[in-house]
Amino acid sequence: MRIEDDLKLDYSDVLLRPKRSTLSSRSQVDLVRTFTFRNGMTWSGVPIVAANMDTVGTTDMAESLCDHSMLTCLSKHIDMRQEEISYSTHYLNNVSFTMGMDQASKQKVYKLLEFYPEVNFITLDVANGYMECFVDLVKEVRSAWKNKIIIAGNVVTAEMTEALLLAGADIVKVGIGPGSVCTTRKLTGVGYPQLSAVIECADAAHGLNGHIMADGGCTSVGDIAKAFGGGADFVMLGGMLAGHDESAGEIIETKSGIFKTFYGMSSDTAMDKYNGGVAHYRASEGKTVMLPYRGSVHQTVQEILGGVRSACSYVGAERLKDLPKCTTFVRVNRQLNNIFGTEDQSKTIQEVLDKTTYPCYNV
Repeated sequence: MRIEDDLKLDYSDVLLRPKRSTLSSRSQVDLVRTFTFRNGMTWSGVPIVAANMDTVGTTDMAESLCDHSMLTCLSKHIDMRQEEISYSTHYLNNVSFTMGMDQASKQKVYKLLEFYPEVNFITLDVANGYMECFVDLVKEVRSAWKNKIIIAGNVVTAEMTEALLLAGADIVKVGIGPGSVCTTRKLTGVGYPQLSAVIECADAAHGLNGHIMADGGCTSVGDIAKAFGGGADFVMLGGMLAGHDESAGEIIETKSGIFKTFYGMSSDTAMDKYNGGVAHYRASEGKTVMLPYRGSVHQTVQEILGGVRSACSYVGAERLKDLPKCTTFVRVNRQLNNIFGTEDQSKTIQEVLDKTTYPCYNV
Protein backbone atom coordinates (compact mmCIF):
# COMPACT_ATOMS: atom_id res chain seq x y z
CA MET A 1 0.00 0.00 0.00
CA ARG A 2 1.15 3.52 -0.76
CA ILE A 3 -0.35 7.01 -0.67
CA GLU A 4 0.10 9.75 -3.25
CA ASP A 5 -0.29 12.96 -1.30
CA ASP A 6 0.28 15.52 -4.09
CA LEU A 7 -2.78 17.59 -4.96
CA LYS A 8 -5.22 16.32 -7.61
CA LEU A 9 -7.84 18.67 -9.04
CA ASP A 10 -11.35 18.57 -10.49
CA TYR A 11 -12.90 21.15 -12.79
CA SER A 12 -14.67 22.72 -9.79
CA ASP A 13 -11.33 23.41 -8.09
CA VAL A 14 -10.09 25.95 -10.65
CA LEU A 15 -10.97 28.90 -12.85
CA LEU A 16 -9.28 30.16 -16.01
CA ARG A 17 -7.26 33.31 -15.38
CA PRO A 18 -8.10 36.07 -17.92
CA LYS A 19 -5.30 37.65 -19.97
CA ARG A 20 -4.86 40.58 -22.33
CA SER A 21 -6.08 39.73 -25.81
CA THR A 22 -5.86 41.13 -29.32
CA LEU A 23 -9.29 39.70 -30.11
CA SER A 24 -12.12 42.21 -30.46
CA SER A 25 -14.95 39.65 -30.53
CA ARG A 26 -15.52 36.02 -29.60
CA SER A 27 -16.75 35.51 -33.17
CA GLN A 28 -13.10 35.64 -34.26
CA VAL A 29 -12.28 32.43 -32.39
CA ASP A 30 -11.83 29.36 -34.59
CA LEU A 31 -13.15 26.18 -32.93
CA VAL A 32 -12.42 23.88 -35.87
CA ARG A 33 -9.32 21.74 -35.49
CA THR A 34 -7.52 19.56 -38.02
CA PHE A 35 -5.89 16.50 -36.48
CA THR A 36 -3.31 14.18 -37.96
CA PHE A 37 -3.29 11.05 -35.84
CA ARG A 38 -0.33 8.86 -34.98
CA ASN A 39 -1.49 6.11 -37.33
CA GLY A 40 -1.77 8.41 -40.33
CA MET A 41 -5.47 9.35 -40.54
CA THR A 42 -6.78 12.92 -40.44
CA TRP A 43 -10.03 14.58 -39.32
CA SER A 44 -11.28 18.17 -39.23
CA GLY A 45 -14.13 19.43 -37.07
CA VAL A 46 -15.16 20.82 -33.71
CA PRO A 47 -13.77 18.29 -31.19
CA ILE A 48 -16.80 18.12 -28.91
CA VAL A 49 -18.28 14.63 -28.84
CA ALA A 50 -21.61 13.03 -27.93
CA ALA A 51 -21.03 10.06 -25.61
CA ASN A 52 -21.64 6.48 -26.73
CA MET A 53 -24.57 6.08 -24.33
CA ASP A 54 -28.01 4.78 -25.27
CA THR A 55 -29.71 8.08 -24.49
CA VAL A 56 -27.05 10.31 -26.09
CA GLY A 57 -25.19 8.49 -28.88
CA THR A 58 -28.16 8.23 -31.24
CA THR A 59 -28.41 8.58 -35.03
CA ASP A 60 -30.67 11.61 -34.54
CA MET A 61 -28.06 13.23 -32.31
CA ALA A 62 -25.38 12.52 -34.90
CA GLU A 63 -27.47 14.14 -37.64
CA SER A 64 -27.87 17.30 -35.57
CA LEU A 65 -24.28 17.51 -34.36
CA CYS A 66 -22.77 16.93 -37.81
CA ASP A 67 -24.43 20.24 -38.81
CA HIS A 68 -21.91 21.79 -36.40
CA SER A 69 -19.04 19.50 -37.53
CA MET A 70 -19.13 17.75 -34.16
CA LEU A 71 -18.53 14.04 -33.58
CA THR A 72 -20.95 11.43 -32.19
CA CYS A 73 -19.82 8.10 -30.76
CA LEU A 74 -22.85 5.96 -31.46
CA SER A 75 -24.07 3.56 -28.79
CA LYS A 76 -22.93 0.01 -29.45
CA HIS A 77 -26.60 -1.01 -29.31
CA ILE A 78 -27.61 1.37 -32.11
CA ASP A 79 -29.48 0.09 -35.14
CA MET A 80 -28.20 1.79 -38.30
CA ARG A 81 -31.06 0.34 -40.39
CA GLN A 82 -28.78 -0.42 -43.32
CA GLU A 83 -31.50 -1.28 -45.76
CA GLU A 84 -33.63 1.81 -45.07
CA ILE A 85 -31.43 4.91 -44.86
CA SER A 86 -28.74 6.36 -47.09
CA TYR A 87 -26.44 8.37 -44.84
CA SER A 88 -24.46 11.29 -46.28
CA THR A 89 -20.67 11.19 -46.42
CA HIS A 90 -20.52 14.21 -44.09
CA TYR A 91 -22.65 12.35 -41.56
CA LEU A 92 -20.54 9.20 -41.77
CA ASN A 93 -17.33 11.21 -41.38
CA ASN A 94 -18.62 12.52 -38.06
CA VAL A 95 -19.71 9.31 -36.36
CA SER A 96 -17.89 6.49 -34.60
CA PHE A 97 -19.06 2.92 -34.21
CA THR A 98 -18.66 1.53 -30.69
CA MET A 99 -17.72 -1.93 -29.50
CA GLY A 100 -17.02 -3.50 -26.14
CA MET A 101 -15.11 -6.64 -25.19
CA ASP A 102 -17.88 -9.00 -26.26
CA GLN A 103 -17.67 -10.80 -29.60
CA ALA A 104 -21.19 -9.80 -30.62
CA SER A 105 -20.47 -6.07 -30.56
CA LYS A 106 -17.13 -6.57 -32.32
CA GLN A 107 -18.73 -8.59 -35.14
CA LYS A 108 -21.50 -6.00 -35.44
CA VAL A 109 -18.97 -3.15 -35.84
CA TYR A 110 -16.90 -5.11 -38.36
CA LYS A 111 -20.05 -5.69 -40.44
CA LEU A 112 -21.06 -2.02 -40.19
CA LEU A 113 -17.61 -0.88 -41.29
CA GLU A 114 -17.83 -3.07 -44.37
CA PHE A 115 -21.25 -1.60 -45.15
CA TYR A 116 -20.21 1.98 -44.33
CA PRO A 117 -16.52 2.28 -45.29
CA GLU A 118 -16.74 6.09 -45.03
CA VAL A 119 -16.87 5.84 -41.22
CA ASN A 120 -13.35 6.58 -40.02
CA PHE A 121 -13.73 6.17 -36.24
CA ILE A 122 -13.97 3.07 -34.06
CA THR A 123 -14.56 3.47 -30.33
CA LEU A 124 -13.38 0.66 -28.06
CA ASP A 125 -15.19 1.31 -24.82
CA VAL A 126 -14.90 -0.50 -21.48
CA ALA A 127 -15.32 0.74 -17.92
CA ASN A 128 -11.88 -0.60 -16.93
CA GLY A 129 -9.25 0.07 -19.55
CA TYR A 130 -6.49 -1.37 -17.36
CA MET A 131 -7.18 -4.99 -18.29
CA GLU A 132 -4.52 -6.68 -20.42
CA CYS A 133 -7.25 -8.26 -22.52
CA PHE A 134 -8.38 -4.75 -23.46
CA VAL A 135 -4.88 -3.87 -24.65
CA ASP A 136 -4.99 -7.06 -26.73
CA LEU A 137 -8.32 -5.94 -28.23
CA VAL A 138 -6.79 -2.61 -29.27
CA LYS A 139 -3.95 -4.48 -30.98
CA GLU A 140 -6.41 -6.80 -32.74
CA VAL A 141 -8.61 -3.99 -34.04
CA ARG A 142 -5.59 -1.97 -35.20
CA SER A 143 -4.33 -4.99 -37.11
CA ALA A 144 -7.73 -5.52 -38.73
CA TRP A 145 -8.43 -1.85 -39.53
CA LYS A 146 -5.17 -0.05 -40.28
CA ASN A 147 -6.94 2.90 -41.93
CA LYS A 148 -9.31 3.77 -39.07
CA ILE A 149 -9.04 6.20 -36.16
CA ILE A 150 -9.26 4.20 -32.94
CA ILE A 151 -10.61 5.72 -29.73
CA ALA A 152 -9.88 3.51 -26.70
CA GLY A 153 -10.61 3.78 -22.99
CA ASN A 154 -11.27 4.49 -20.26
CA VAL A 155 -8.14 5.16 -18.23
CA VAL A 156 -6.89 8.01 -16.02
CA THR A 157 -3.13 7.61 -15.72
CA ALA A 158 -0.14 8.40 -17.90
CA GLU A 159 1.33 4.90 -18.08
CA MET A 160 -1.90 3.32 -19.32
CA THR A 161 -2.45 6.14 -21.79
CA GLU A 162 0.94 5.29 -23.26
CA ALA A 163 0.17 1.57 -23.28
CA LEU A 164 -3.04 2.03 -25.28
CA LEU A 165 -1.35 4.36 -27.78
CA LEU A 166 1.51 1.92 -28.29
CA ALA A 167 -1.05 -0.87 -28.77
CA GLY A 168 -2.58 1.01 -31.69
CA ALA A 169 -5.02 3.62 -30.33
CA ASP A 170 -5.04 7.13 -31.80
CA ILE A 171 -7.16 8.74 -29.08
CA VAL A 172 -7.31 7.60 -25.45
CA LYS A 173 -10.55 8.19 -23.57
CA VAL A 174 -9.85 9.60 -20.10
CA GLY A 175 -12.20 9.38 -17.11
CA ILE A 176 -13.17 6.88 -14.43
CA GLY A 177 -16.12 7.81 -12.28
CA PRO A 178 -16.72 11.52 -13.05
CA GLY A 179 -19.95 11.07 -15.04
CA SER A 180 -23.25 12.34 -13.68
CA VAL A 181 -24.92 8.91 -13.84
CA CYS A 182 -21.81 6.90 -12.92
CA THR A 183 -21.55 5.45 -9.41
CA THR A 184 -18.17 3.73 -9.79
CA ARG A 185 -16.45 5.97 -7.25
CA LYS A 186 -19.18 5.41 -4.68
CA LEU A 187 -19.42 1.67 -5.23
CA THR A 188 -15.75 0.79 -5.69
CA GLY A 189 -13.76 3.69 -4.26
CA VAL A 190 -11.83 3.86 -7.55
CA GLY A 191 -11.28 7.03 -9.57
CA TYR A 192 -9.14 10.09 -10.24
CA PRO A 193 -10.02 13.81 -10.17
CA GLN A 194 -10.85 14.60 -13.77
CA LEU A 195 -8.84 17.75 -14.46
CA SER A 196 -5.63 16.21 -13.11
CA ALA A 197 -6.33 13.05 -15.11
CA VAL A 198 -6.72 15.14 -18.27
CA ILE A 199 -3.52 17.11 -17.64
CA GLU A 200 -1.41 14.05 -16.87
CA CYS A 201 -2.79 11.85 -19.66
CA ALA A 202 -2.54 14.66 -22.22
CA ASP A 203 1.11 15.18 -21.33
CA ALA A 204 1.80 11.47 -21.81
CA ALA A 205 -0.18 11.22 -25.05
CA HIS A 206 1.27 14.27 -26.73
CA GLY A 207 4.78 12.99 -26.12
CA LEU A 208 3.87 10.01 -28.32
CA ASN A 209 2.06 12.07 -30.95
CA GLY A 210 -1.19 10.73 -29.53
CA HIS A 211 -4.41 12.45 -28.45
CA ILE A 212 -6.87 12.21 -25.57
CA MET A 213 -10.62 12.61 -25.14
CA ALA A 214 -11.80 13.91 -21.76
CA ASP A 215 -14.86 11.81 -20.91
CA GLY A 216 -17.20 12.89 -18.10
CA GLY A 217 -17.32 15.43 -15.34
CA CYS A 218 -18.49 18.47 -17.32
CA THR A 219 -21.45 20.07 -15.55
CA SER A 220 -21.28 23.40 -17.39
CA VAL A 221 -19.81 24.92 -20.53
CA GLY A 222 -17.03 26.38 -18.41
CA ASP A 223 -15.91 22.84 -17.56
CA ILE A 224 -15.58 22.06 -21.27
CA ALA A 225 -13.28 25.07 -21.65
CA LYS A 226 -11.24 23.92 -18.63
CA ALA A 227 -10.86 20.44 -20.15
CA PHE A 228 -9.52 21.93 -23.38
CA GLY A 229 -7.31 24.27 -21.38
CA GLY A 230 -5.92 21.28 -19.49
CA GLY A 231 -4.78 19.68 -22.74
CA ALA A 232 -7.74 17.59 -23.88
CA ASP A 233 -7.92 17.27 -27.65
CA PHE A 234 -11.55 16.14 -27.57
CA VAL A 235 -14.23 16.53 -24.89
CA MET A 236 -17.01 13.95 -24.61
CA LEU A 237 -20.41 14.94 -23.17
CA GLY A 238 -23.20 12.79 -21.76
CA GLY A 239 -25.61 14.53 -19.43
CA MET A 240 -25.18 17.93 -21.09
CA LEU A 241 -26.59 16.47 -24.32
CA ALA A 242 -29.30 14.31 -22.72
CA GLY A 243 -32.98 15.23 -22.43
CA HIS A 244 -33.30 16.65 -25.96
CA ASP A 245 -35.47 15.71 -28.94
CA GLU A 246 -32.46 13.96 -30.46
CA SER A 247 -31.75 12.00 -27.28
CA ALA A 248 -33.28 8.60 -26.64
CA GLY A 249 -35.00 7.80 -23.36
CA GLU A 250 -38.55 7.37 -22.17
CA ILE A 251 -40.66 10.54 -22.05
CA ILE A 252 -42.46 10.96 -18.73
CA GLU A 253 -45.16 13.58 -18.15
CA THR A 254 -45.85 14.67 -14.58
CA LYS A 255 -47.56 17.58 -12.86
CA SER A 256 -44.12 19.15 -12.58
CA GLY A 257 -43.44 19.00 -16.30
CA ILE A 258 -42.10 16.76 -19.06
CA PHE A 259 -38.99 14.66 -18.42
CA LYS A 260 -36.81 12.18 -20.29
CA THR A 261 -34.91 9.31 -18.72
CA PHE A 262 -31.11 9.27 -18.75
CA TYR A 263 -29.11 6.30 -17.53
CA GLY A 264 -25.56 5.08 -17.26
CA MET A 265 -24.45 2.12 -19.34
CA SER A 266 -23.53 0.16 -16.20
CA SER A 267 -26.88 0.89 -14.54
CA ASP A 268 -29.63 -1.57 -13.68
CA THR A 269 -31.66 -0.11 -16.54
CA ALA A 270 -29.00 -0.86 -19.17
CA MET A 271 -28.19 -4.32 -17.82
CA ASP A 272 -31.86 -5.27 -17.55
CA LYS A 273 -32.33 -4.13 -21.15
CA TYR A 274 -29.38 -5.95 -22.70
CA ASN A 275 -28.21 -8.64 -20.31
CA GLY A 276 -31.38 -9.78 -18.59
CA GLY A 277 -30.33 -8.16 -15.33
CA VAL A 278 -27.22 -7.57 -13.26
CA ALA A 279 -24.88 -10.56 -13.37
CA HIS A 280 -24.38 -12.39 -10.06
CA TYR A 281 -20.66 -11.55 -9.92
CA ARG A 282 -21.02 -7.77 -10.24
CA ALA A 283 -23.03 -4.76 -9.08
CA SER A 284 -24.64 -1.86 -10.90
CA GLU A 285 -22.24 1.08 -11.29
CA GLY A 286 -24.69 3.54 -12.78
CA LYS A 287 -28.01 5.16 -12.07
CA THR A 288 -31.17 6.21 -13.90
CA VAL A 289 -32.47 9.77 -13.57
CA MET A 290 -35.18 11.99 -15.03
CA LEU A 291 -34.02 15.15 -16.79
CA PRO A 292 -36.32 18.03 -17.74
CA TYR A 293 -37.20 17.90 -21.43
CA ARG A 294 -34.99 20.45 -23.22
CA GLY A 295 -36.25 20.61 -26.81
CA SER A 296 -33.87 20.67 -29.76
CA VAL A 297 -30.19 20.12 -29.08
CA HIS A 298 -29.25 22.96 -31.44
CA GLN A 299 -29.91 25.61 -28.79
CA THR A 300 -27.71 23.74 -26.30
CA VAL A 301 -24.98 23.38 -28.91
CA GLN A 302 -25.10 27.12 -29.60
CA GLU A 303 -24.64 27.78 -25.87
CA ILE A 304 -21.71 25.32 -25.72
CA LEU A 305 -19.91 26.70 -28.75
CA GLY A 306 -20.55 30.30 -27.69
CA GLY A 307 -19.23 29.63 -24.20
CA VAL A 308 -16.05 27.96 -25.44
CA ARG A 309 -15.45 30.82 -27.89
CA SER A 310 -15.91 33.29 -25.05
CA ALA A 311 -13.45 31.41 -22.84
CA CYS A 312 -10.86 31.56 -25.63
CA SER A 313 -11.42 35.30 -26.04
CA TYR A 314 -10.89 35.86 -22.28
CA VAL A 315 -7.45 34.25 -22.36
CA GLY A 316 -6.33 35.46 -25.79
CA ALA A 317 -6.61 32.21 -27.76
CA GLU A 318 -7.51 32.92 -31.39
CA ARG A 319 -7.93 29.18 -32.06
CA LEU A 320 -9.18 26.37 -29.86
CA LYS A 321 -5.84 24.69 -30.57
CA ASP A 322 -4.10 27.59 -28.78
CA LEU A 323 -6.17 27.39 -25.60
CA PRO A 324 -3.80 25.12 -23.59
CA LYS A 325 -0.79 27.39 -24.13
CA CYS A 326 -2.89 30.43 -23.14
CA THR A 327 -4.27 28.74 -20.02
CA THR A 328 -3.33 29.56 -16.45
CA PHE A 329 -5.51 27.84 -13.85
CA VAL A 330 -6.30 29.60 -10.58
CA ARG A 331 -7.17 27.38 -7.63
CA VAL A 332 -10.35 28.51 -5.89
CA ASN A 333 -12.40 27.62 -2.85
CA ARG A 334 -15.61 28.66 -4.59
CA GLN A 335 -16.27 29.45 -8.23
CA LEU A 336 -19.99 30.29 -8.26
CA ASN A 337 -22.29 32.58 -6.30
CA ASN A 338 -25.40 30.46 -5.81
CA ILE A 339 -27.42 32.69 -3.51
CA PHE A 340 -30.13 32.92 -6.17
CA GLY A 341 -29.17 29.69 -7.84
CA THR A 342 -31.72 27.18 -6.55
CA GLU A 343 -35.33 26.77 -7.58
CA ASP A 344 -36.70 27.57 -4.12
CA GLN A 345 -34.67 30.79 -3.94
CA SER A 346 -35.27 32.29 -7.36
CA LYS A 347 -37.85 32.52 -10.11
CA THR A 348 -37.58 34.00 -13.56
CA ILE A 349 -39.34 37.29 -14.19
CA GLN A 350 -41.83 35.55 -16.47
CA GLU A 351 -42.66 32.96 -13.78
CA VAL A 352 -43.40 35.76 -11.33
CA LEU A 353 -45.52 37.65 -13.84
CA ASP A 354 -47.44 34.51 -14.79
CA LYS A 355 -48.44 33.92 -11.16
CA THR A 356 -49.19 37.54 -10.26
CA THR A 357 -52.80 38.78 -10.13
CA TYR A 358 -53.19 42.49 -10.75
CA PRO A 359 -56.26 44.44 -9.60
CA CYS A 360 -58.48 45.90 -12.35
CA TYR A 361 -59.35 49.56 -12.26
CA ASN A 362 -62.09 51.28 -14.22
CA VAL A 363 -60.86 54.59 -15.63
